[in-house]
Amino acid sequence: MKPRELEAQLESLHEESFGWALSCCGHDETEAEDVLQTTYLKIITGKARFGGRSSLKTWVFGVIRRTAQEVSRRAQAERKRVLHLVTDDLEDHRAGSADQDLDKARAAERLTSAMGKLSDRQREVLHLVFYQDLSISEAADVMGVSLGSARTHYERGKERLRSLLGEGENVA
Repeated sequence: MKPRELEAQLESLHEESFGWALSCCGHDETEAEDVLQTTYLKIITGKARFGGRSSLKTWVFGVIRRTAQEVSRRAQAERKRVLHLVTDDLEDHRAGSADQDLDKARAAERLTSAMGKLSDRQREVLHLVFYQDLSISEAADVMGVSLGSARTHYERGKERLRSLLGEGENVA
């Protein structure tokens, strides 16, 4: 792949890549920016090479994940474990009364808290499938685990969320 083509594809994936970097860095924006910059440098300088065994998106997400782990180990900083689901978009997408907004915020807080109680692998696979729109197979590639392991973490994570949220409804 030519450098300009690669840069264009990385640019088209930037928003999703930053979201994944945020998740990998415990929603520390500064650390996520550093991880993403380091990832891009690895890719552009050829330290990380795309072998074509998966989609470019899956491969980039894998590089981001491994880079975040390297940064975390080097800094010996404990990564934050809670997936932050509430965004600034809440203000932009206000619908209904203040009570409804409060209910939404409380529900988001409950979900964030519940996600924080999942194992790392359960949280990662659920984030990749639901928020990054990857298949379980692609999530397994990003996580560096077998498809069977990813499926197990996916199902157990959904079941644990149901239990923690006290709902009988299906979680996707």
